[in-house]
Amino acid sequence: MALDTMIDRAFAPAAASVQNGSIPGAVLGLVTTGGERAVRWAGHAQIEPERESLSRETWFDLASLTKVIFTTTRILQLVEAGRIALDDPLVTVIPDLRQYDMNAAERRLTFRQCLAHQTHLPAVEPLYTYGQDPGTLRAFILQRVWQPGPPVYSDINFMLLGIAIERITGRSLIDQPLPERFSFRPDPALCAATERDTWRGRVVRGEVHDENAFALGGASGHAGLFGTIDGVLDFAHGLLAGSGLSPSSMAAIRTRESEKRTVGWEGFHPGWHGGDACSPDTIGHTGFTGTGLWLDFRRGLAWSLLTNRVHPSRHKDSGILGLRRATGEQVIALFDRREPL
Repeated sequence: MALDTMIDRAFAPAAASVQNGSIPGAVLGLVTTGGERAVRWAGHAQIEPERESLSRETWFDLASLTKVIFTTTRILQLVEAGRIALDDPLVTVIPDLRQYDMNAAERRLTFRQCLAHQTHLPAVEPLYTYGQDPGTLRAFILQRVWQPGPPVYSDINFMLLGIAIERITGRSLIDQPLPERFSFRPDPALCAATERDTWRGRVVRGEVHDENAFALGGASGHAGLFGTIDGVLDFAHGLLAGSGLSPSSMAAIRTRESEKRTVGWEGFHPGWHGGDACSPDTIGHTGFTGTGLWLDFRRGLAWSLLTNRVHPSRHKDSGILGLRRATGEQVIALFDRREPL
């Protein structure tokens, strides 16, 4: 079974979710280590205020896929270039982090700990409610006395990593160079819409859905990246083929730092969004807007499901967890049964 034939059946759960109105639109892409690729899509890029069909070229707000596609990759590239080491504390490049308390716990945080979500920092904070001046909000993040807690998946970790990238490169995140088919400033007319946002008073399209990333200027270490399905598959193929990062960086993203986390990524565990059929050598990540990417290195297969499940509102049951798991199970079952090309 060729990949292009296989994907028709693999896309069935997403097509059904579009048909029953659980999500407005979806696109599924598969890619192998050898570069074979297949893509299917259905539904609408926008249903409010007017309906517009989705296509293979639709740009999606990738949400927390920013963490792995941009931030983790950029930090590892800076490690490869000798600018930093994974176990360096953030204060090597952000000396003003908690600068009024030299004994503050934040001053001991390392790049590795932030990438693997092994810090005391909280999951999220409504920073956008404190104002919309990006410089002041960055200063607030650096000087905030964060309440200690057990390690959790934390946007704050990646906000700090984003600030570190800005300090090292001397360029704001929104002006960082990006591969083809990725952007922090997409053309709104080419984008899938996200939420009818009560804070901004409009349907959000072509600007980051995440309120904190928007208040920080449109790009942050945790969110802000837009991309097309082929951009995401290009990125995934680079990792599968071992051409996207050095061997040491590849080892870092594939090695557990905790039960569920590697450097930047989530590792396979029962019940996760990628489905239980994945091999133990699978990493993945999801985004709040309805995006996801998984790479099964043992099989030499990656798949990405991009949806705009928060359009026109996040306050509904889109069934995204079940859809992601069903898609992953279907992809792997079909891939395992196909005859070699």
